[in-house]
Amino acid sequence: MTQEPAEEMTEYPLSVLLAPLPAPAEPADFDDFWRSTFREFGAGPVAWERTRELESTETHRVTEIRFSSSAGERAAAYVMLPQDADDIRRGVVVGHGYGGRTGPDPDRVPADTAAILPCAPGTHPGTASRFPAVPDEHVLAGIAHRDTYSHRFAVADVWRAATILLEIAPAASGALDFHGGSFGGGIGAMALPWDDRFRRAALDVPSFGNHDVRLTRRGTGSGEAVRRHLRSHPEVRPVLDYYDAAIAARRLRLPVQVSAAVLDPAVDPRGQFAVYHALSGPRRLGVRANGHLSGAIGEQADRLALQDGLDFLALPDERLE
Repeated sequence: MTQEPAEEMTEYPLSVLLAPLPAPAEPADFDDFWRSTFREFGAGPVAWERTRELESTETHRVTEIRFSSSAGERAAAYVMLPQDADDIRRGVVVGHGYGGRTGPDPDRVPADTAAILPCAPGTHPGTASRFPAVPDEHVLAGIAHRDTYSHRFAVADVWRAATILLEIAPAASGALDFHGGSFGGGIGAMALPWDDRFRRAALDVPSFGNHDVRLTRRGTGSGEAVRRHLRSHPEVRPVLDYYDAAIAARRLRLPVQVSAAVLDPAVDPRGQFAVYHALSGPRRLGVRANGHLSGAIGEQADRLALQDGLDFLALPDERLE
């Protein structure tokens, strides 16, 4: 028996990626499902507590907190506040990749910005969770039903993180943004259509776009675990349609920047571009030479995309049209 290669390092021509693929079919009750999920988990106050003060940066005070997760457990987050509260001009919820996070990301938080950096359920080593931390296991946790899937709670905790940040830094109200990449980019695309507190978003190499395409390609990311799982459990395939970032992106009306790669061994570039093509509001596209690559060439692409996203979020409103 021939063993499949671990990945397909396909570099798509930009001309191909700029031509939209057929849009994925969506469940008839997609909107009802997500609106009810928001009512259940995204509305109302969220219990939280400070657990420790971390080393300050030149511009921000940094605090680690625990909060009541939508998953019915405690989740971790990091809050960064400008040294002088009068300096707050904006707020941002910062998503993370499927590697999780064990600390803040200061390079993602400008000096005038109050930020919260939540850890999706199961991804923080210091909090107990029913969801496994290993990405290939986390992406399958609860996948048998749309109500129990791990991604439902990762999305809902974006809303809960926003509630906490606006409680701590009310000056950010009206100027609240989202910034996330890979896992965080896809989760952000799913979270944002239902929460009108957000002003704009930057999504870098977003995952979970167009599962019909994503599941056809071997790779090094979490999509490979899903692709293999479906071989023996095809009955769970309809669940993924409720967690398709390209379907959710059709509902996005706020300004969005998508940074998408032409080569990516972990997240199919066609899925990344599908998120961009689906956007129905003001949008900008940043094209990356690569995504999810280690070494100097990958680090350079990451730096350029990060700065591109930060610049987009800092633009005056009149520059977005």
